[in-house]
Amino acid sequence: MKKLNLILFLFLLSVCSFSQTTFYNLDTIQKIEISFSQPDWDYQMDTAKYGAGGYIMAQWVKVNGVQFDSVGVRYKGNSSYDSTYLKNPIHIALDEFRNNQYQGFTNIKLSNEFSDPSIIREVMSYDILKNYMDCPRANFAQVYINGAYIGVYTNDESIDNTFLSDKFYSNNNVFIKCNPTVNPSVTTKCNLRYQTGFDSTAYFNYYDLKSNYGWNELVALCDTVTNHPANIGSAMDMDRWMWMLSFDNVLVNLDSYYGAFCQNYYLYKDNTLRYNPIVWDLNMSFGGFPFLGSGAASLASLTVTNMQQLSPTFHSTDVYWPVIKDVMSNPMYKRMYIAHARTITNEMFASSYYQTLSTQLQSVIDTAIASDSNNFFSYAQFQNAMTTNNIVGSYTVPGITNLMSSRVTYLQSTPEFMAVPPVISNVTPSNTAPSLNTAVTITAHVSNANTVMLGYRFLNTNKFVRDTMYDDGLHNDGIAGDSIYGGTVMMSSVRMQYYIYAENTTAGIFSPERAEHEFYELFANAITPAAGQLVINEFMAFNTSGQLNELGYPEDWIELYNTTSSPLSLFGLFLSDNYTNPTKFAFPETAVIPANGYLIIWADQNTNTSTNIHANFKLSVNGERLMLSDVAGNELDSISFGIQTADISMGRCPNGTGTFGVLPAPSYNSSNCSLGINEASTELGQFSIYPNPANTIINVLITSKEKENTIKLFNSLGQLIITKTISSASASIDISALDAGIYYISANGKDYKRVEVIK
Repeated sequence: MKKLNLILFLFLLSVCSFSQTTFYNLDTIQKIEISFSQPDWDYQMDTAKYGAGGYIMAQWVKVNGVQFDSVGVRYKGNSSYDSTYLKNPIHIALDEFRNNQYQGFTNIKLSNEFSDPSIIREVMSYDILKNYMDCPRANFAQVYINGAYIGVYTNDESIDNTFLSDKFYSNNNVFIKCNPTVNPSVTTKCNLRYQTGFDSTAYFNYYDLKSNYGWNELVALCDTVTNHPANIGSAMDMDRWMWMLSFDNVLVNLDSYYGAFCQNYYLYKDNTLRYNPIVWDLNMSFGGFPFLGSGAASLASLTVTNMQQLSPTFHSTDVYWPVIKDVMSNPMYKRMYIAHARTITNEMFASSYYQTLSTQLQSVIDTAIASDSNNFFSYAQFQNAMTTNNIVGSYTVPGITNLMSSRVTYLQSTPEFMAVPPVISNVTPSNTAPSLNTAVTITAHVSNANTVMLGYRFLNTNKFVRDTMYDDGLHNDGIAGDSIYGGTVMMSSVRMQYYIYAENTTAGIFSPERAEHEFYELFANAITPAAGQLVINEFMAFNTSGQLNELGYPEDWIELYNTTSSPLSLFGLFLSDNYTNPTKFAFPETAVIPANGYLIIWADQNTNTSTNIHANFKLSVNGERLMLSDVAGNELDSISFGIQTADISMGRCPNGTGTFGVLPAPSYNSSNCSLGINEASTELGQFSIYPNPANTIINVLITSKEKENTIKLFNSLGQLIITKTISSASASIDISALDAGIYYISANGKDYKRVEVIK
């Protein structure tokens, strides 16, 4: 006999309560409280830092009032850490001992603003960089340990599997942290310079492998960078590299690849098989680390004037900075690099935007800094750090405005910045809604150029392809020589992302100027399912021992349901757990859901798996919003959910149209309710409960063929609260200890009744 697999429950939840991440908002200070039961917790943390760097278990950690028990905590950092400091940088791993997360984040990285009188260098630098390449977010946090106020920290987003999946749509490829594990030198460091021979042990001290494999791949990359520079475009995402290098140069961020030790960046190999740089550790940007290095020369501290007048092409021929050398020796790459540097300079500094941003950030933390007795600098130094130089150790940390106002003047006077680039305008597609698999021409008016290129791709996971555009009258570009350039592309997908790049012999320019990080978009006139035809039908966000994917792992899963009598193509649709990024996961061209059928998507961050469909995100056990949308941004379906219980799914009954509720048993890839709502099994006779609503006692009346009948009471999360076995036709259940709310009672697992408990 079929069983009823549904618990109906009242699901009232604000859409925004779980969909909006506030943990890295710039206008708020987070509150982090740590409680250790160990009286010698600081000694244990120091000992662990000097040893294997393991985590100490905190009794609990509170994040903005939300408490998590049994949390991993350790000290982190290199020069910013010292056992004598009262304010050391901290790494909190919410999931080290238990399956905890806050707003989808499991790692909390707290930096102590070492060497930064302004306190805002890191937060401001990341906020600038996010406009040009993918990077962590950051804001501020006040940290308390065992009730004592430790001070203001920078709260940096961790570069972990969640970050990789969100930005690169996978997380299980080669992943390397480029920070030395021993003291580097100007000539021996993580600069991607090839060491003689293919012995990977020569790289062990200067790179930290974060993936399960990759040493041989790193050696091959260094060989390409050093010995085969013509091939670097196939091995590395050069646009991201040029954005990073131009950012480091303009902001005089020398505790980076650009500086003496070529450190503080990650490398991740995406599914295009190219390595992407990811910037990390910006507390010494804006001249906070004055060591530029040059060849095998000794390390000499730069003066403020040296930093103000740092050449945009420094290291251009230096073999110890091979990536910079490769960029500068390639005429097109060099012009692209200067175009990016010019964009950052004009948008963020010549416009004085950074001064507005700095005022905003310092005002947010002003009161908290005034009461921070463990800060490395005085409150007066913090207040004056934009305009006043400070001596830190043996060198000078410039006031940020002092550095950048003169730096803008210098950069704009260099031959590279003074070279006149082309002018691009009127970028226009020949058809604003082309049909699939038809040709579309992109035209643009471009003056002062001898080369114009159209960069395009069809998926976020693809590499941009660049094709030459022509002004010859033969490429749908109008009249030859009229400065209208044209390029034609076959619209083979429902969405195309594109940009224009133009150059002459001295300078280049992009349109939009932030390309390839930003781009134009064109959408095909394609038929996709309408709202109601395809719905989110069921999901499990905390799978520990249930259904296994094809790799043998119990992963999060999402079930879609086709409410129509025809198969539906999902090509052109998107699934996301982030309302600010509705196109986070794009369905492949082969995705089809059968008529009145189901489709499973594994939410396991493993999009490069060749079989089944795998999304580039995982579901949050603490609750979030899951949404299905089309290429035009129309929401087809969404569900906001709260805290999830292990191996319990939520689903609709009836399929496709019912209200979401907790299911007593997952119905993976099958109907959520084999019987109609409240339809009793024929093996049950009478089954009733009274009174309803109830306060202290619920009476159950049941007739069945069974000698004994099992009565179970569940809460609205599907958790079993009471089990009672009865042999008589009636029984009473004591509910006096229950909280007010909605509950469900089952008889022999064959029917469910809703009861309201009132107090």
